[in-house]
Amino acid sequence: MVDADEIAKLCYERFEQLPRRGKPEPGREWTLLAAVVQITRCADSDTVEKQVVSLGTGTKCIGRTAMSPNGDILNDSHAEVIARRGCIRYLIQELHKAVSGGVSSVFCGADERGRWRLQPGVSFLFFTSHTPCGDAAIVPMIDSRSQPCPPVTSGKGHEGTDARGDRKRKAEESSEGKNIKLPRLEEQETAEDNREDRGDTKKSFLSNSSTSEDPSQSHSAKTPVETGPCDSAGRLYQVPDVHRTGAKCVSGGPADPRHPGIGYHSTGVLRVKPGRGEATLSLSCSDKLARWGVLGFQGALLSHYLEEALYFSTVVVGQCPYSHEAMQRALVTRCSHVSDLPAGFSVCPPVLLQSSLEFPFSQAQTQLQHKAGQGRISPCGAAISWCDVAEQPLDVTANGYRHGVTKKASGTAGARSRLCKLELFHSFLSLVAATDPSALPPSLRSSGLQTYWDYKQASPWFQQAWQQLHSQAFPLWPRSDRDLLLFH
Repeated sequence: MVDADEIAKLCYERFEQLPRRGKPEPGREWTLLAAVVQITRCADSDTVEKQVVSLGTGTKCIGRTAMSPNGDILNDSHAEVIARRGCIRYLIQELHKAVSGGVSSVFCGADERGRWRLQPGVSFLFFTSHTPCGDAAIVPMIDSRSQPCPPVTSGKGHEGTDARGDRKRKAEESSEGKNIKLPRLEEQETAEDNREDRGDTKKSFLSNSSTSEDPSQSHSAKTPVETGPCDSAGRLYQVPDVHRTGAKCVSGGPADPRHPGIGYHSTGVLRVKPGRGEATLSLSCSDKLARWGVLGFQGALLSHYLEEALYFSTVVVGQCPYSHEAMQRALVTRCSHVSDLPAGFSVCPPVLLQSSLEFPFSQAQTQLQHKAGQGRISPCGAAISWCDVAEQPLDVTANGYRHGVTKKASGTAGARSRLCKLELFHSFLSLVAATDPSALPPSLRSSGLQTYWDYKQASPWFQQAWQQLHSQAFPLWPRSDRDLLLFH
């Protein structure tokens, strides 16, 4: 049985050991953390080894127009995505050891020549310090102090983007800590619909930059409520509320009704990560975790080499607003009925656990540590990736490129994150080159494979599994733009 607090502590300690670069400024900046933990159970003893093999922080993703057809920009820098992509780097390294005749702590030979499977006793666990954005974040409020939108009579705000189209993951996280004032429902809807992108950082009525009530005068009702319709005497009804997600429903499906309280959101639907003005193309972390529960987290490229998809046995969430029911709905139930999957793929729901330990750089903890004169609290602009690889394990990015890159270096190899599609593709091609031609998986022996798109489409069982998942569970999942995947 996995100890959720032990996993959280392990991940927080790994973060503390990293250099200062890219970390939030204490008391002023906050971020989210996610990690992949490798579990190794020794066959000849009761020993269980737990090792963080990839860790990520981040809260942003870029807008549609900032995406590159060269694959050289990191589109999604949410912590969960950073951690998973860092894990891909780790897996490529371990496969490289295996195909080169070395010893891998992860893989051993499968029955079919050129294919590999996990070593006996090896599994992977996923940790995130906060409930994943999207459907899993729509949870009932159990404490008025954690309301994203306590009832007030006035106030307007804006959620921020920067000039490059970065979208700040704010709605779920900013619901923690002090009470924040809420515009009346009709004002809120108008404000959400009419915000424009600007180069400055803007307020959100879900963020700490909104006017906050004195804690001593905060709402004290036991059941979180929101201002609702009036009764015949003109008194406002009070209705239970839910934590809000900034992720938007995908087009073509149900929209959020935005009714007061628990009826504000539609649940169980696909969502894209929040943006004001320009849309993003990044699906929510809830949706991506649900997808990994069927297709595996290894992706299409590594599926060429693997006998079976790789699944997270457990998902652990740190201390934050949390609902097991919402997590089950978002990560498991939506895909539980998927059938007719090819060999090596299955519906593999993870065990869902929550830790009692909170990330020291969460928004709630940052609010508690905030001091006068520090300026307003904001998300950290950088994203950190660390993974257990021999070359350049640390990768710090901002705006989709390596942190600190100058305009002069823009577009060069030195500006690229090790996690962008192009870099991961090049690492995969190095793996292919290191594989003895006679031991190449059959799907990689075609001479017509050239682009990133070619190699992904040539992974037959992965593509078949994705077609089943798409048709049976996620028909509205947006198709990738082929023109953005033709690099090599």
